[in-house]
Amino acid sequence: RPSPQSYKVYAHKHPLPLVHGPPLPLIDIAYETWGTLAPSKDNVILLHTGLSASSHAAATALNPSEGWWQKFIGPGLALDTDQFFIICTNVLGGCYGTTGPSSIDPRTGKPYATTFPIVTIFDMVRAQFALLDHLGIGKLYASVGSSMGAMQSLAAGWLFADRVGKVVSISGTARSS
Repeated sequence: RPSPQSYKVYAHKHPLPLVHGPPLPLIDIAYETWGTLAPSKDNVILLHTGLSASSHAAATALNPSEGWWQKFIGPGLALDTDQFFIICTNVLGGCYGTTGPSSIDPRTGKPYATTFPIVTIFDMVRAQFALLDHLGIGKLYASVGSSMGAMQSLAAGWLFADRVGKVVSISGTARSS
């Protein structure tokens, strides 16, 4: 599990439009990274989490515990950190540092709780791309995910076709019911 000391947080200070309902006024996006960002910023893989996973996909210096994709992230592995800069965010509406129901609603000063809006896969991906914009990353080498993350990966390729080089969708679907 991540802890507030083991991930970075980007505070997005602009309203985030949502598919259903009014925009969220402000959002925090918690994330972890592995590897080194190339000066040209063209070696970025955005790793999307499944439904209950956190941004802690692999061990880091700040959190040496194994992550949920530990066997796939690292030197010489599928997501090769000698070659790629991997970013994994906590999803919008989740419970690991990104804005969700336990976050404080800036309009009321109280936790959103049951007033937190319905969020979609598209909303999650738009939040992730707000982080990429903040980091100055124009185009991903790849968008990768499994399960609900596979849905996010497909959505990233569809919403931001000019910004996603490759889509890896493992055990996912284009929609849920």
